[in-house]
Amino acid sequence: MAESPAHKFGQVIGELLESVVGPQLEAFCGSQGLYLDHQKRHRPARPGRKVTWQDQYGNIHDLDFVIERGGTDTAIGCPVAFIEVAWRRYTKHSRNKAQEIQGAILPLAEKHKWNNPFLGAVLAGVFTEGSLGQLRSMGFQVLYLPYETLVAAFAAESIDVRFDESTPDETFALTTERIESATPGVMNRMKEYLIQANKREIDAFFDALNRRLGRHVVRVVVIPLYGRINEFATIEDAIRFLDQHRIYEGSGDFRKFEVQVEFSNGDKVQAFFDSKQRVREFLDFVSKQ
Repeated sequence: MAESPAHKFGQVIGELLESVVGPQLEAFCGSQGLYLDHQKRHRPARPGRKVTWQDQYGNIHDLDFVIERGGTDTAIGCPVAFIEVAWRRYTKHSRNKAQEIQGAILPLAEKHKWNNPFLGAVLAGVFTEGSLGQLRSMGFQVLYLPYETLVAAFAAESIDVRFDESTPDETFALTTERIESATPGVMNRMKEYLIQANKREIDAFFDALNRRLGRHVVRVVVIPLYGRINEFATIEDAIRFLDQHRIYEGSGDFRKFEVQVEFSNGDKVQAFFDSKQRVREFLDFVSKQ
């Protein structure tokens, strides 16, 4: 089936949005020692062009951007951020798109909950407050670029993209062709316009990303549930305690270890384990986040 001109136009807008946030995500990951995966990156570690992840139910999800800790071109790391990009022209489609983004990302976030991944949605066009609020209520950080700023960015380069449902296919096709044939200078000016017109929202999105992924451990608590609380300032101190701690009969029946880890951004992780080895594995995992 042939692709409709309106759908093709939507793809071009989506690619423009990715080119707006992509370089900023690359710069952020470079400063934090993280790896950014996206469809335009050639990566031997995964088959094909798509950035595909599997949830705990075995379902496959193709994503726009995934940030990994410990990832390289040849090795898949731990996912610490899932970010989707979407454009919608009409409010009647916005709720469905919000639900589609939730359906793709939330099962992955549940599978990798120990990573406490950042959930991001970069949206442009026309989205209702209800659809934006729905995403935020589910833990997403939403970067929303309103329709008027997109129209103005193109208008600054004498390109009219103020379309509606009555716009002929021929107009969509001609405008899409004009955008695709635009010089790098024109495209860069449009991207810069969008960045400046939405600077506050973009800054807030990246501040949230930095708070989540730029965190560090500030407190570790290990509680053998038959005895006293043992509190440490570092992962290394907690592991040293495990090495020296002995479970003995006089303390009563040993039940399990409770472990609490607090981060500089206010995040907290709590877990329970029935053996030192599992606690060690958990703390080793957290130390690499």
